[in-house]
Parts: sequence; C-alpha cells; structure tokens
Amino acid sequence: MTRPLILASASPRRRHLLLEIGLPFEVVVPHVDESPPPGVPPERVAVELAGRKARAVAALRPDALVLGADTVVAEGRDIIGKPANRADAVRILSQLSGSRHAVTTGVCLLDTAEGRELSDYVTTWVTMKPMTRQEIEAYVDSGEAYGKAGAYAIQETADRYVEKIEGSFSNVVGLPLERVRQMLAVLHVRQERIRQSDRNDSQA
Repeated sequence: MTRPLILASASPRRRHLLLEIGLPFEVVVPHVDESPPPGVPPERVAVELAGRKARAVAALRPDALVLGADTVVAEGRDIIGKPANRADAVRILSQLSGSRHAVTTGVCLLDTAEGRELSDYVTTWVTMKPMTRQEIEAYVDSGEAYGKAGAYAIQETADRYVEKIEGSFSNVVGLPLERVRQMLAVLHVRQERIRQSDRNDSQA
C-alpha cells in the first residue's frame, strides 16, 4: 500500500491479530466517548463506535488508511459490556454460562486522502458450557475477565468454557481478519485505478 495503515485502537489483541495480515502498521490510540447510543441494535452500536475511533485518528493523519474496530457482546438486544468490578464480572459470566450469545465487531476503514470510508460488521455466535460458581469465581480471580466485553478472553484460557463457535474466531478475539483483508483490498484496487488514471492523463 502507498499510504500508511494505522490501527485506531488501544487493544493489544487487535495489534496481534493485525500482525497476521503481514502489513506494516502504526498504532494511534483514539480518545473518544465509547458510550453506546441508546435504542440502537448491537450491530449498529459496534459500527458506530468503530467509526468514532477511526474518525478521531483520521483527523490527525491526512494521508493514511485508518482502521477502527469495536466489539460488542449481546444476548438479543441486551448489550453486555466490560465488567466494572469483580461482582460485575461474576454476574456477567453467570448470565453467559450455558447460553448462546452474539459477538459482533464493527469495522471502519478510512482513506483520509480520498475521504473514502468503508464500514461493516461481522457476527459470531458463541455457545458457552455451563459453569459452576466455583469455576466462574476462579476465572474472574485469574484477572482475565477485566477489560473484555463479556468478561472473557477466548484467546487465553476461557476457550475451555466454550462449547461451540459459529463463525470467525478472530472476530471473537476482536478483529474479523477475513473482512479486514477484503476491505483493504477494495481500497487498494481503487488506489491502483487512480494511479493508472493519473499515468494515462500524463501520457495524453
């Protein structure tokens, strides 16, 4: 790519995932209000928050591709956020125990030079095994539950409590790599067409 790729995220999990694509990138942490808009379906919340992050960083970089993402865990329209404390983490995991819930990541890719924006979301369904109170408390006390939507990290040790995943695994971690690759490809093709058009104009 001719423009630098910037990940607008403070998440180390998203950094590790983006490394798998094999493209160099920078990280700029966005400072935005991450409060979900009221009365909006979880899918649209994820897209809205991803867009806020991407646009906040794009305002600082006039010639870059900026990637923002936000992951939302939900049962129906009930959004399950990050635990506020130990009791909240225990409550969340007790709610998810033995249930099937949706993990949705919204993705926003901005080409700041052209003012072009691509947004989408990917949903993965996760079925959790029934967890005993002792298992829930032991997991919370491990420290993994904090700072994660849904109070679990599937890429660490919470996978032992997962019965089934329907869809993208990387999406549950925090970034749907398959969709990100597609979006980057769309903007790359557009850049190639613009450069070819510029060459043709200069030769005319």
